[in-house]
Amino acid sequence: MRAHLGRVDAVLVQAVIAAALSFAHLHDLASAAGQDGWKAWAYPVSVDLLLVAAWRRLRSGASKAAGWCWFVVALTASLGANVATAGLLDLTDVPAWLRILVAGWPAVAFLGGTLLAHTAPGAEPASAPVEPETAETPVEAEPEKPKAPAPHVPAALVSHARKLADEHHARTGSPIDNDTLRARLGVPAPLADAIATHLK
Repeated sequence: MRAHLGRVDAVLVQAVIAAALSFAHLHDLASAAGQDGWKAWAYPVSVDLLLVAAWRRLRSGASKAAGWCWFVVALTASLGANVATAGLLDLTDVPAWLRILVAGWPAVAFLGGTLLAHTAPGAEPASAPVEPETAETPVEAEPEKPKAPAPHVPAALVSHARKLADEHHARTGSPIDNDTLRARLGVPAPLADAIATHLK
């Protein structure tokens, strides 16, 4: 237990020293790039916050690609400031491209932090609910309605209808149809149909 605490303390002290040095380098670089005052102090805070957000995503065990991507971005910013302020860059004459990078960093940090904080790791789109299959109920055929019995046709009416049919055939050359027969006799359609069956 004591050995474990010793290792934790050593790691913690090393992390504090590294963070403090990196914090100072980022501040100095931002200040040299024209971001003076409180803005120079805000730059290292944004880099450290992005590192923490990326590290938490990596520790969550899911969606590690996004975590590694933004961790590398933040680490590059921190490491770049350390190298730039180690005497390799004239802080009195910062190149234009570096001023552009420093000026654009807040937007990059905001984008990365937002994506890491508000994108659920390993989120999967909800699948559509599965509807249970239902057996189709066979539709029973409706029973056929009984046909009404054909009306009784008197012989005299059949004889008269035959005369009308013969006259119609002689005049037109075609057999009389049921509608014409019904109109000539003045009887209902069922009775006309029954009479027509006697004429065939």
